[in-house]
Amino acid sequence: MPVSLIFIISNIKNLIPHSLTPENYVIWCIQIFQHLSANGYADHLTGKTLPPVDANSQEHARWRLIDSNFILALFSTISPTLLPYVITSTTAQEVWTILKRRLQSMSRSQVIQLKNELHHIQMNNLTMQQYISQIKNIVDNIVASGMKIDPEDIILYILNGLPSTYNSFKTTIRTSPLPIDLDNLYSLLCSEEIHINQDLQKDQSTYDLLRLSPLCHLTESVPKPI
Repeated sequence: MPVSLIFIISNIKNLIPHSLTPENYVIWCIQIFQHLSANGYADHLTGKTLPPVDANSQEHARWRLIDSNFILALFSTISPTLLPYVITSTTAQEVWTILKRRLQSMSRSQVIQLKNELHHIQMNNLTMQQYISQIKNIVDNIVASGMKIDPEDIILYILNGLPSTYNSFKTTIRTSPLPIDLDNLYSLLCSEEIHINQDLQKDQSTYDLLRLSPLCHLTESVPKPI
């Protein structure tokens, strides 16, 4: 076997550390294809490299050897729940095609669901760090599925999910003539959260002082007119 093929087969588990599942099909597909493309074997997946017509020739035997090893290499990166779908495949192209047919549509539906979550996300009672982490997790999953999200759209989702206490902040960001990146926005949001919490604490302290003041008790003790 060619040295490059031996390298791929021997190191496939290191090159593709996460087994294929319905959730990571796109990223798995990209990783497999890139590694085989870099070594000149991607055509075994696409079907462009066809077996020689003469099944008894040395070229056919060599093609079969390479393709069979690719099948075994692919099997080693597929989770046990998906392996039964392809276990009877006779070519690497057949394995590739079956997985694409079964998992591509499932991956698209997951992306739609993730985008819907991102569109409706709300901060509610989360801290700013928890809120941003939740958004980042959704965005990372979408990107891992092979889709791209414009940073300006992410900023819009973040602002839309903030509570009313951040209204002045949202207005400032939206009306600013200068663009802002996500890292700077995150720093500003954390700073704004601190200021808002400080104001809320001041308001609460003022309210508590008024409730405890003698004037307040005197007012409460005055009998109401009949």
